[in-house]
Amino acid sequence: MTGRQNEQSALGPHARWHTSWSNWARTERSRPELEIVPRDVAQIELAVQRARETGRTVKPIGASHSFTGIGATDGIRIDMSRLRGLVSADPARGRVTLWGGTHLWELPAILGPLGLALPNMGDIDRQTITGATQTGTHGTGVRLGGLATGVVGATIVTGAGETLVIDEDHHAELLPAVALGLGALGVLVTVTLQCVPRYLLRAEEAPMPLDEVLDGFVERTRQVDHFEFFWFPHTRGARTKTNTRLPFDADRAPLSRAARFADEELANNVAFGACTAIGGVLPAAIPRINRLIESLSSRRVYSDESHRVYVTHRRVRFHEMEFGLPLEAVPDAVRELRAMIERRGYLVSFPVEVRAAAADGLLLSTAHGRETGYVAVHRYWKDRDRGYFRDAEAILAAHGGRPHWGKMHTQTADSLRERYAAFDEFVAVRDRLDPDRLFTNSYLERVLGR
Repeated sequence: MTGRQNEQSALGPHARWHTSWSNWARTERSRPELEIVPRDVAQIELAVQRARETGRTVKPIGASHSFTGIGATDGIRIDMSRLRGLVSADPARGRVTLWGGTHLWELPAILGPLGLALPNMGDIDRQTITGATQTGTHGTGVRLGGLATGVVGATIVTGAGETLVIDEDHHAELLPAVALGLGALGVLVTVTLQCVPRYLLRAEEAPMPLDEVLDGFVERTRQVDHFEFFWFPHTRGARTKTNTRLPFDADRAPLSRAARFADEELANNVAFGACTAIGGVLPAAIPRINRLIESLSSRRVYSDESHRVYVTHRRVRFHEMEFGLPLEAVPDAVRELRAMIERRGYLVSFPVEVRAAAADGLLLSTAHGRETGYVAVHRYWKDRDRGYFRDAEAILAAHGGRPHWGKMHTQTADSLRERYAAFDEFVAVRDRLDPDRLFTNSYLERVLGR
C-alpha cells in the first residue's frame, strides 16, 4: 500500500483526499488536503496525531454557518456529522452531555423528554452546539448569557496530544477559555450543558417609531425577559419583539400552522427573498421596498414552547457583521449608523438587528465583564460592496465594540487585545493546549496572533 493508502486506512473508511469546502454564506472557501468523518474519539486522536507527524493543520467543522473563515483549513478537516446526539443526562441537575456535532435544531427532541430546555437561544438553529458555543452565539435578554455560558464541561482533544475532561472537578481553570475557544484550543468531542426546566414564551411583536425605541432601549431591555428590534434602513419605524417567560403548564396560544407558514416561509423567505433579489438588480428601488415592508408590519401576540418562539427558518442567504457594545452605547451607535447610511447614500435592503446579553466571565466572550448590546448589520449575499460594512465597523468599534467571532469583521490581534482584559490569559491557555498551533488558520492568526 502507498503511504496515502496506509494513512486513509488508519483514519477510517470515510477519509477523503482533496475535498472542497465553503461556508453557508459563500464568503469563505478552502480545499482540505484530507477530510475524515470520525465515529469515535480514537479517530479524532489519530487525526490530530497525523497532523502533528506530518506538519499539517487540523480543523473540526460542523454546519459551516459562520460568516468568517474560522473553520477553514487546507490540512485535515474533521467532519463531526457522525458524532451527534445524547451522550448522557443528569435530569436532576438539569445537565446533558452531547456529542460535539449535535445541531441546535436537534436539541428539542433530546431535551424535551428529559423535561429540559436551553435557557436562551438565537433565532437560527442550524449550527452545531460546538460551532455555536465556540464562536459566542447568543440570543437576547440582558439577564441571560450567550450559549457558551451554559457550558459546564467538555471533552477536548488538544494539540498537545492529550484528551482532557474539563469540568468543575477536572482542569476547572481551563473552562472559561475552552467553553468559548474559537476552535483554537482543540477538538471538542463532547459538551456538557446546564439546562433549565421546559418553559413557554409569550411573544409580542409590534411596530414602533425607531426614535422611540432607541430612547427607551436600555430601560426596556432591563424591564423584560427578552427584547430585540429590527430596523430597515430608509424607514422611520422598527419591528420590536418582547418575549416573556412563562411556566410550562401555562396556557398556550401558538401560531396556527397557516400563520407560521405565512410568516416564516411566505414573508421571511419567499417575499423577502424576492424583494432582496429585486433590490440587487434595481438598487434604487430598495428604499421604496423597505418602506413597503415597514407599512405591512402589524402587532401580534402568541405563546408557545420556547424553541418555537426563539427560532425562525431563514433560507435567504446574506452576509452579516455584528459587534457587542456596552449596553448604554447602543442608541447612539444606531443613530450614527442611520446618519452614515443617509450621508454615504448606501442602499441597504437587510435590517439592522439589535439585541442584548448579560455580562459573563468567559475570557473571549463579547460580553466579558459588561452588560452588552449587540448591533448586527447585513447585506444580501450577492452584494459585493464592502463599503457599508467598513463604515459600520468603524462606528461600532469606536463605541468599544467587540466583533462576533463567527461574523465578518477586520479586527486584528493588536486591536482585540485592547478590548479584552483577558486576551493574554486566553493566549496562555492556547500556548498550553496547542503549543504547535495545529488548530490555527489564517483567521485565527489574524485575531489571536501566531
